[in-house]
Amino acid sequence: MLESLIDSFLLEIDQFIEFLPRLTIAIAIALIIYLIGRVVASIVVRILKRTDMPVTYHEFFRKLTSGVGIFIAFIIFLNLIGYSTLAASLVAGGGLTAVMLGFAFKDIGENFLAGFFLAFSRPFNTDDVIETENITGRVKSIQLRQTHIRTPDGSDVFVPSAQLFTKPLRNYTLDGLRRGNFTVGIDYNDDVEKALNIILKTISETKGVLKKPAPSTSIKGFDPSFVDIQAFFWISAKDQELSLGVVRTRAMEQARKALIENGFTFSSDMTTAIDMRPVNVNVSGKK
Repeated sequence: MLESLIDSFLLEIDQFIEFLPRLTIAIAIALIIYLIGRVVASIVVRILKRTDMPVTYHEFFRKLTSGVGIFIAFIIFLNLIGYSTLAASLVAGGGLTAVMLGFAFKDIGENFLAGFFLAFSRPFNTDDVIETENITGRVKSIQLRQTHIRTPDGSDVFVPSAQLFTKPLRNYTLDGLRRGNFTVGIDYNDDVEKALNIILKTISETKGVLKKPAPSTSIKGFDPSFVDIQAFFWISAKDQELSLGVVRTRAMEQARKALIENGFTFSSDMTTAIDMRPVNVNVSGKK
């Protein structure tokens, strides 16, 4: 009995010694592939740093590249030591597992995938003012699964990447410009052309209004009681101290003062409607 155990042990040692060169080569090749994956990941990050892609995505692509290198090294290692069937099972099983996890975590996976594609399309960057599904605010940070938006009322909204990728998205700061406008009504008896020039001059001198593109004024329409005048102007969307609301309020107030100083009548002051119905007048005189 003891001799049989000793013979089995010696046989295992002989087989291990025969297997040792193959194991050494497999470990060496797997280690080389792993190191190559690390180097490739570093190169990918260096390339991404030269682009305007957010830093958040750099770490993701580094881990993704390194992970792919580790997986390939492990599969090759199993094949070299004679476990090709197990390696094939892992590849097939990994695909099946990915499908199962995809169904189980559909929303999470959808957001990560959308964030991945947003990294390449880059419709917005940090500090851009965007609007999506009635949510308007400044982008504070960009993650793979979500984007942090700070709204004008001080709320912090975390918008899923899938919504930003599949829903309409407005970027107010992509070209660095944002247009504002306001409407004012004046009486029909007033000089419309003069009012247009006064408003144009006023908003042109308002702090925050750009010279190029130049502001403009026009007649919007004719209300039953007044003439609608509309003014358009542009501001720098990158100037956080002069938001659109601040500049528009300032321009409207300056236009209001200028029109009053020049004797214009606003629609709320009077009406131009004239009653043309006949009136019976009975006049009698006494001596």
